[in-house]
Amino acid sequence: FQQFTDTGSRKEHVKITSEPKPGFLERLSETSGGMLMGLVSFLLAFYLLFTNEGRALRTAKSLDEGFSLVVPLDSIHSISQQNEGRLVHLAGALSTSKPLFDPSYGLSIQAVKLKRNVEMYQWVEYEDSKEYEENGEIKKETKYSYNTEWKSEVVNSRNFDREIGHKNPSAMAVESFTAVSPNVQVGSFVLSKGLVEKIDDFKQLSLSHLEDPHADVTRGGDYFYHSDNPRRPEVGDLRVSFFYAGLSGDDPYLGSADKVTVIARQRGDQLVPYHTKSGDVLQILYPGDLSVEEVFQKEHQSNTMKTWALRGAGWLSMFVGISLMTRIFYTLVDWFPVVRDLVNIGLKAFALCVASSLSLLTISVGWLFYRPLWALLLALLSIVPIMVAKSRVPPKKQQ
Repeated sequence: FQQFTDTGSRKEHVKITSEPKPGFLERLSETSGGMLMGLVSFLLAFYLLFTNEGRALRTAKSLDEGFSLVVPLDSIHSISQQNEGRLVHLAGALSTSKPLFDPSYGLSIQAVKLKRNVEMYQWVEYEDSKEYEENGEIKKETKYSYNTEWKSEVVNSRNFDREIGHKNPSAMAVESFTAVSPNVQVGSFVLSKGLVEKIDDFKQLSLSHLEDPHADVTRGGDYFYHSDNPRRPEVGDLRVSFFYAGLSGDDPYLGSADKVTVIARQRGDQLVPYHTKSGDVLQILYPGDLSVEEVFQKEHQSNTMKTWALRGAGWLSMFVGISLMTRIFYTLVDWFPVVRDLVNIGLKAFALCVASSLSLLTISVGWLFYRPLWALLLALLSIVPIMVAKSRVPPKKQQ
């Protein structure tokens, strides 16, 4: 069944499909597949949690080692042979040998990176589905809506539920790209490829001072439009914007060159990765003029945030894995609504407690060789969720 409506530029239709309610054996088969996925998620959680602790501690030790060895440079315009092979700290303005060009639009800028971003006006499909049971069947009602939007990627309209009237071009006539300067320096020092990759604070380039590059291209605000009427674009029209990162020369419209702070190993006139005794690599770059203490403080904060994010991901993976592996108990009783709901609550509580305990225990094992006292404390804490769950179980009534 389909119902069509048109609300201005947004078009909608509803499709309702139905299928017989799955039997017990079919649901049991689906649950078995879910148990296999749960086992994979469960094992992945152990690997993620264990390796994350080793990574976090190794990174922290490497940062401490680097902080104790780093040498601040007196000048960025002279290269001292005494610092050859050492970890050095310097701050200064970025410079590049020549500007970056986009001849198609008559644009050039003295920067480390120049990004051309091309968007096409296209149809986009949205889905909103809901399922319900009716007359012993499972029915699915899906509302498809279509709207025209600017998109950086080509939207394949062949996958639409209704392509007629919502057809998009298969490719863009103009492509996006990012140009990177081959030689980036701070003073007399050349930055390694890894340091250049860290210069990624892109800002949109103002096009107000530029002329229309071609007769079929119109400038509107900070965009070049390939359109007969940019105010009322049609499907297939293009708009192009530009972004830059790491301004490396004085610009009358953008200001002075960007300053960066770098910590890396000096090799001749190059700044390259520094390999620590812990097996980690240090090549650090931040925008602005920062002291050694500020740089390493930021690195420690970044390491802490990454560690907690991966811990959360590991716990969630373990919780999902346990929930999927115990789903079979829910399937066995899903014919009885009251029992089904109670079992569902119990299984969620079980997964929550076991995931928390096993996560803490895995983290403690990861710390065993680095911080044994903390590892012992975490191992003791891992018992707490199970003890709490056990205390919630009411004692049997005495006969």
